Amino acid sequence: GVEVGPQPQGVVRADILDKMRKIVKHGLDFVQLFNEGSEFPPCTIEVFRIMEKVDYPRNKNDEVIAIIHPKLQDQDWQPLNNGDPLFLTLDGEVIAYKGDCTVYPTFINEAAYYEKKQAFVKTVKMKLTAGHIRSSVL
Repeated sequence: GVEVGPQPQGVVRADILDKMRKIVKHGLDFVQLFNEGSEFPPCTIEVFRIMEKVDYPRNKNDEVIAIIHPKLQDQDWQPLNNGDPLFLTLDGEVIAYKGDCTVYPTFINEAAYYEKKQAFVKTVKMKLTAGHIRSSVL
């Protein structure tokens, strides 16, 4: 599957649709070239591995007591370091990130994830390396 975003639920954005078409076309071009016997050299790509889903701070009655901090809003895939602001309580207190490594939050404050108790997802950046490949069907 391919998910290209962000875009609000029930909204079709031309720029996002164009990106989705391009990525699907690249995938289909790869399959065609692979099936024709093309050889692909080794490559390394940067990816983000999901570490954990982070919920909003809640009280003992399971009610949300803080919102995404304005400095974190719209910062998907940007580095988040120890001490950076995460949440802002309803009475103005900043809740900072406490972690031993830089993470890259994504799906920050996405409406589709409220019911799943997910404020954002913490990811870490890593590199994946693939050796060369070639179809053996020839």
